[in-house]
Amino acid sequence: MGWSVGYDSNWKRDIGYGVPAYCDHPGCTAEIDRGLGYVCGGEPYGGEHGCGLYVCTEHSEYAGDKRDNVRLCKACRYGKHTYLATADHPDWIAHKLADESWQQWRDENPDEAAALHGAGARGGA
Repeated sequence: MGWSVGYDSNWKRDIGYGVPAYCDHPGCTAEIDRGLGYVCGGEPYGGEHGCGLYVCTEHSEYAGDKRDNVRLCKACRYGKHTYLATADHPDWIAHKLADESWQQWRDENPDEAAALHGAGARGGA
């Protein structure tokens, strides 16, 4: 099984190293992907210790031995409230709306595709 593109039912968004994204830390505009290298907790959904959001290396730290030395966002690392997920990256929105590999998804999810059209027009906000 590959981790290029998947879906996170907790955060209701696409994940994987094939999904361009912005860091989920508030106010950060670092461009990353939603692959395992950036996920808080080291596993989809965050594993045992993280929240499952995706953060750049500046906004994450390795936890200690008691938390399996996984990389955590700073909120989880210091026991604070989790951040909110950022909007999809405009490049990802454009890909989902135009690439032929997503045609079946667009056909089966017309309301979600229409919402993406609106998000893309607002720059992903």
